[in-house]
Amino acid sequence: MASTSSSGTHQLLLLAGALALAGGLYALPKGIVKPKEGKAALQQDAARTANRDGGGIATNGSKTEASSGPQPAATGTVAGAGEATAAAPHTQATAAQRQELNKLLAQYQAAPAAGKLQVATTLAARYATVQRFDSAGYYLSTVAAAKPSEKAWQQAADAYFQAYSFAASAERKKMLGDRARELYDNVLHANPNNLDAKTNLGMAYMSSDNPVKGIGLLREVLEQDPKNQKVLYNLGILAIQSNQYDKAVERFAQLVQVNPKNVEGQFYLGVSLARTNRAAAAKAAFQKAKSLSDDPALAASVDEELAKLRN
Repeated sequence: MASTSSSGTHQLLLLAGALALAGGLYALPKGIVKPKEGKAALQQDAARTANRDGGGIATNGSKTEASSGPQPAATGTVAGAGEATAAAPHTQATAAQRQELNKLLAQYQAAPAAGKLQVATTLAARYATVQRFDSAGYYLSTVAAAKPSEKAWQQAADAYFQAYSFAASAERKKMLGDRARELYDNVLHANPNNLDAKTNLGMAYMSSDNPVKGIGLLREVLEQDPKNQKVLYNLGILAIQSNQYDKAVERFAQLVQVNPKNVEGQFYLGVSLARTNRAAAAKAAFQKAKSLSDDPALAASVDEELAKLRN
């Protein structure tokens, strides 16, 4: 399975307290989630691991599109786009990047219909660089609508999926998830055997009114590809969310069997084993995770978990 990261950096959170029930390209590991953050944080982590805001030109990630489709891009600038907002807390752009985006936006508005697609592609890439994934998805979807193909639809869907994984509110997550699902449906219409798209579609259903369908899609992928690391990881996280720790142990054990060097798989295997009172096996998994990474945050999380096992 190909690897993906929205920013190219780990977003590793310290693990503390008891796990609670609650909700580009793929990469594992992606992050260790604080149990106190509960279901929402775990679900977001799972979505980020599966892949990685919706507005047009004037929103700059501060608003989402209606699920019926993208709104026409409005004229405007991206002044202040580098500042993190409640809607897009992960974004950051330099003054030079904002200046370039403003220039490209002006070019897009001035370009004739035939010339807009090239500018739209460049705009999408620049928005992705500053992690404005909703805006990247908007422009990529205009390209895909003009020149439909499996690849074009998936590039747009993946951008919205990345934005979905970073959504700071339930309303925003739902709207971005709706858009991602629409686009992934187009991908699967072009190629029903695109397992990466089907996996992300399944995860996007987790914040919808039909999460059971999402689980079904993930299981379909696993039937076709029993060693699919992305699906094994996400099903493990979903099992933790629902307090099905024995099932989580099964999923993460499968994951680390497929890839013993999967840091996050080893860590969450340890968490799941600890929650099922298998202290010796949990300790081994935690130590394995620690040995695979020199990240001090991971080391601190492992040490906390090991301390709990000794108590």
